[in-house]
Amino acid sequence: MSKKYCYLFSEGNADMRELLGGKGANLAEMTNIGLPVPQGFTITTEACTQYYEDGREINPSIMAEINEYIGKMEEITGKKFGDAKNPLLVSVRSGARASMPGMMDTILNLGLNETVVNTIAEQSGNPRWAWDCYRRFIQMYSDVVMEVGKKYFEALIDQMKEEKGVKLDVELDADDLHKLADQFKAEYKAKLGEDFPSDPK
Repeated sequence: MSKKYCYLFSEGNADMRELLGGKGANLAEMTNIGLPVPQGFTITTEACTQYYEDGREINPSIMAEINEYIGKMEEITGKKFGDAKNPLLVSVRSGARASMPGMMDTILNLGLNETVVNTIAEQSGNPRWAWDCYRRFIQMYSDVVMEVGKKYFEALIDQMKEEKGVKLDVELDADDLHKLADQFKAEYKAKLGEDFPSDPK
């Protein structure tokens, strides 16, 4: 049997810390005892080791298993990753075998793009919230995955607040945040020479 690199929270337990990391093992244990944990899956520490052994490339078999487990999440939630009408959004949280508070990276709302954000704005009746989620996603992805520093995006936020004559981020409205999202994507392209990805996969 080939090595398994992904585990639904319902497939793990607290004794699997070495394989699932502390966070993954704890989420599995909370699921096992019946706590209301939003369901997800953990990519194992062995997958991380393999990634480095393969020269920082994701092995095709691991990628296929990740896609298989995204499919399982779609079945559990009744939503579809990247779908314009009923989108599945996920958070990607890094973990480790040992606890490292404040040291791990997070990307929230993977699955958002220009089409999906409009769907969420319409479905929620709160376009400001939807565009705030999207501009935050662009910033997190750019910083954590592509190593475009936060400072460039923070400068754009400060510039927008100055133009609007406000002091706090919460004083920016939906149109402002939409413009910021566009500016963030332009900054991404300026720094990396490519468009911000629109396909969640």
